[in-house]
Amino acid sequence: MKNIIISSFIFVMASVGVVHANDIYITQAGDTLDLDITQDGTDNKIGTSSADAVINGDDMNFDITQTGSTNAIVATIKGATYTGTWVFTGDDNTVDLDCSSSSAGSCDTVTLNIATTGDDNAYTFDIGESADSDNAVVIFTTTGDHNIIASTINGKSAALTVVMNNSASTVTTSTGSNEGNAITTTQTGDGDGTGHTINLGITGGGGTVDIVQSGIHDNIVDLTIAGDSFDVDISQTD
Repeated sequence: MKNIIISSFIFVMASVGVVHANDIYITQAGDTLDLDITQDGTDNKIGTSSADAVINGDDMNFDITQTGSTNAIVATIKGATYTGTWVFTGDDNTVDLDCSSSSAGSCDTVTLNIATTGDDNAYTFDIGESADSDNAVVIFTTTGDHNIIASTINGKSAALTVVMNNSASTVTTSTGSNEGNAITTTQTGDGDGTGHTINLGITGGGGTVDIVQSGIHDNIVDLTIAGDSFDVDISQTD
């Protein structure tokens, strides 16, 4: 019954949006949620900086598929266990995700897969925030130019994999003078036996890579770049 109520709420909010956009605002509480959202078009939104898309509860699945350009997601997830698959096709899309430490679960176990095809997309996500999550597995696959990923994962075992494919073989800039691709990632907290791992594979175009890992136990960076004009900074501390 819980899922039916949420689905009905989403349908109503999406159907009353403006002609060229669908807007979804969610405030949900309860465990074992299975939520799937599909949006096709331009200027679609799931939450905003001033309107909620807040998911509360343990053992949840939250999947998103957006097709089109200038779509936006601003979402907060609060709970112990979260699994999600997010798929994007289009340009100039933005994602801002917090897996919040303000709940008792502190996003203990997170598995998130994000795949995007398009240019000038920006992703910002913060998992665990100021508290330690136990296990986070995040996989990004991007195909396109001028995509930006900024991540912070605070946890005991954090595994981040990013595969970026840029169409150009040498340095390129967008109309806003952005790099071909840009990655900024921070992993903090005392690791367990697995520790913190970042596996980055980048093909084509110039760009920037900034990696910060801190905390006792293993910190591992596995970086492969095939392309010119990159600026790479890596900091590891115990």
